[in-house]
Amino acid sequence: MKGKLYIIPTPIGNLEDMTLRAIRLLKEVDLILAEDTRTSSVLLRHYEITTKTISHHKFNEHEAVKKIVQEISEGKNIALISDAGTPGISDPGYLLVHICVENNIVVETLPGATAFVPALVNSGFPINEFVFIGFLPVKKGRETKLREITAEKRTMILYESTYRILKTLEQLGNIFPERKVSVSREISKKFEETVRGSFPEVQDHFKNKISKGEFVIVIKGVEKEVKEKPDSQF
Repeated sequence: MKGKLYIIPTPIGNLEDMTLRAIRLLKEVDLILAEDTRTSSVLLRHYEITTKTISHHKFNEHEAVKKIVQEISEGKNIALISDAGTPGISDPGYLLVHICVENNIVVETLPGATAFVPALVNSGFPINEFVFIGFLPVKKGRETKLREITAEKRTMILYESTYRILKTLEQLGNIFPERKVSVSREISKKFEETVRGSFPEVQDHFKNKISKGEFVIVIKGVEKEVKEKPDSQF
């Protein structure tokens, strides 16, 4: 019988965000694929998980995917984890899942930690419609992507690093001068912080302090006009 591929989210900060099911499966599978085995070893040691672990990242996944699919087809159960959060969300994972699906291998994705969901909910903006953009291109394609999102009316979610957060907020503020923004960083960690306001207000906040960590930028969508209902004829 074929094995199964498990996509297992890991905490984005606080180790207590690990689910009981995720811990059990990581102990039971035959192999764990980790984005960085050194980073993952902290989590695995904490929960006394001794399953064999090998590296699986964006630089080797194209070479490794064929062998992994073969091992699962021969009956092995394999789990994929990233350094933090849900594999495939701005992390390696898509290619392996895609190839497994093409080969009729069962893929089971566990619910769990990901940075954009708490940041979106914590923004206080309407969340009935939103679009996840992830990281903007650093150089090539950045201007093109910024032009593409200019017409976007839904709430938008982007990721950004410490090194580019001020530049990105400035560029987005030029595109969306009338919109509100919420920026969260260090979600679930000791120095977790969310700052809301206009783009200039949020920029000023981060200009005046040393802020580390990954950032989640949530841009409020365009407010829809509420049309008054005509008076009843009865």
